[in-house]
Amino acid sequence: MSVASLKYRLAARPATPIFTDAIRGIWIDDEDRLYAVGDSALKVFRPGGELLTEWKTRQPPHCVAVDGRGAVWVGEPRRVEVFDPRGTLLETRRDPQRINLVTAIGFAAEDAFFGDAVARCINRYDSQGAFVNAIGDEHRKGGFHIPNGVVDFAIDAEGVVHVANPGMHRVERHSVAGELLGRFGRFDGRDPAGFPGCCNPTNLTVDGRGRVVVTEKAGPRAKVYDPTGELLTVVASDVFDPSAKNMDVAVDSLGRIYVADTARLGIRVFEPIAAGVPA
Repeated sequence: MSVASLKYRLAARPATPIFTDAIRGIWIDDEDRLYAVGDSALKVFRPGGELLTEWKTRQPPHCVAVDGRGAVWVGEPRRVEVFDPRGTLLETRRDPQRINLVTAIGFAAEDAFFGDAVARCINRYDSQGAFVNAIGDEHRKGGFHIPNGVVDFAIDAEGVVHVANPGMHRVERHSVAGELLGRFGRFDGRDPAGFPGCCNPTNLTVDGRGRVVVTEKAGPRAKVYDPTGELLTVVASDVFDPSAKNMDVAVDSLGRIYVADTARLGIRVFEPIAAGVPA
């Protein structure tokens, strides 16, 4: 698919603030409900944007994820809290040696994966909460190179872990065991296919077709790559405040892209434009 054949437009819903101080993470579940974390709270929205429920967290949350059973996992400093869909705390995961600041969470089979911004790697745990292995800890820089202070990753339907390594200007693909399977990206401040600045991309997700959606900072924008790393389109580059960075990103079942606007403290929604339909 060429860059010209894949386009998006800003949905009608404005990026009105949903938090007071910070929005740090978002997630779309199997029913297209949107989960957002910021301040010291978690909020859940229906697909149409209506607030469904919200609850407080013990520490400022940095990420959120929903597993196949509907349990809601929230990454915080030194802990991961697990809630039921109504906000009742089910358990708290701690690992003083490895859980420092969890900035991304993912799942593969029965295992949970925590991206830790202090250790600069991804730690894998089994269904009983026992540590299995780390991903990225043997990188030549001693972990993922994250000047932005965030480890972000997404696990696709095949169980491949896609990781943003912004200081290296690339996206890496790893097995759950930690083996480097491939990578794409290069430093380039002019060609939109490249990653500019000191450290991009900052955040990413993978959609149902295996396409990689990334966000960048300075200046902030969102882009889509095919599974091989070929740029498909720049989703948006002119709707974000120039100060926005570490913009988490998610995709729903209809292919709409959700971006956490960290400057305006809301969420931008971009919908794909069907061929032949004017933008």
